[in-house]
This record gives sequence, structure tokens and C-alpha cells, in this order.
Amino acid sequence: MTENTPQAITEEAGSLSDLDVNLTLSPEQIEADERWMQHAIMLAGKAEAIDEVPVGAVIVLDGEIIGEGWNQSIHLHDATAHAEIMALRAAGKTVENYRLIDATLYVTLEPCSMCAGAMVHSRVKRLVYGAVDLKTGAAGSVFNLVDHPKLNHQVEVRSGVFASETGALLSQFFRRRRKEKKALKLLQKG
Repeated sequence: MTENTPQAITEEAGSLSDLDVNLTLSPEQIEADERWMQHAIMLAGKAEAIDEVPVGAVIVLDGEIIGEGWNQSIHLHDATAHAEIMALRAAGKTVENYRLIDATLYVTLEPCSMCAGAMVHSRVKRLVYGAVDLKTGAAGSVFNLVDHPKLNHQVEVRSGVFASETGALLSQFFRRRRKEKKALKLLQKG
């Protein structure tokens, strides 16, 4: 794994166990978290299909999807078009309110500071993510905006749901991208 590839840390590894509420979850909540994370993984495939970093996000309220998104920054020429932001925008339109009280956001990669801040502002209740982002993660790995005691809202965090799978998606994407760039350089030389 190169320094540009986000690493996945599973719940079993325990690296972020102090940030998780995993031990207090019911079997039904664990099953729901896994089901919605699988949906987020499917959305990550939509990002990859348009050659974006494969990150997908879904927001659920009362067992129903109220917003979903996938990375589109390159495609839309918009630095803010991260999966989480796209999902937050869609959810706000669905409930006709920017505050998403009692909603859970599922995302395949730990949110960056922009996305973490947006979750705090929108009052998302829970964040469930897959792979840890050791370069820009703002939900516990690099720093923790979503649960900062000086902010006016704290988001509950569960990390590592399908971390191996979500981490593998990212690793494969960046491996393919490096291979393509190398092939292009060789083609330009020859």
C-alpha cells in the first residue's frame, strides 16, 4: 500500500475502538448498519464508473433513504461535491430542512473536515463509515470534528463497517490509476 492509498482498519483491529459505540449496539442495529453500508458501497461504484474516487454515502431516517450521493468533484468541477455533501444536499431537499436530526449517514470512507463540519451543522445523529482515512480523516483518525466537545453538536461514530471491502475498493482504484498513468507516460515517451 502506498502513502497515497487510504488504509482500512477493521473494528477487530481496535485501533479506533475508543471512538466507536460498537459494543452498545443491538444485533438489529448492527444488521441495519451493514445493510446500509452495502448500499453506500454500491453508490461508490457509481463514482468509480465516472472515474471518481469510489466513495458512496447514504442518509437514512426512520429506516428510509432520504439522501444519497457519490463523489463527483472532478465530473462537476466542484471541490465540494464529495459523496457526503451530495447526500446531505439530497436529504435536506427530501425533508425540506437542512437539519437532519435523528438521521444516520453511512459512508465508505472516513469523512474529511469539510464533510465532518457539514454533518455537525446539519445535526446528523450518527455517522457510520468503512475505511479509515489516515491522511485527511476528521472523524477520529487525524482529528475528530464530529465529536469535538467545543462544538454545539456531537455526532455518534461507528467506524470500520466493511472496512476491508471499502478499503479494497479504494486500493484497487488507486492501483489502477497509477498503472494507467505509468502506461500513459510510457506511451508518450515512445
